[in-house]
Amino acid sequence: MAIQDNGTRERNPNLMENLMGYIDTRIDIIRLEIQEKLKAAFVGAIHGALLGFAAFMSVIFVSIFLGLLLNHLLDSSFWGFGIIALFYVIILVILVVGLDKKVFQGIADKTFDNTIYKSDKREKSI
Repeated sequence: MAIQDNGTRERNPNLMENLMGYIDTRIDIIRLEIQEKLKAAFVGAIHGALLGFAAFMSVIFVSIFLGLLLNHLLDSSFWGFGIIALFYVIILVILVVGLDKKVFQGIADKTFDNTIYKSDKREKSI
């Protein structure tokens, strides 16, 4: 019996060390996964902000160009800008009154459906 107790005592510290090493490794892996996701989110946010800024500036300058062009064609100093402003007001009314949030919710559901499980490497091995 004493031999078995010594063997059990020797295995338990190794088992505990292995278990603690496994837990430490899992924590490190989770930290690295979180770090990668934060980097991807940061890059996505910067890219989205720059894209949004470029799109906004493009819309502003194209609108000014079209307003000036319509002013020239209509031989007026303000009707071109009035027509462009009316166009944007009509778009705003359509978005506020005509479109339901369910349309956007459906698009979001399709876009982000199960993205957590698709990116989780542990799910693929099961």
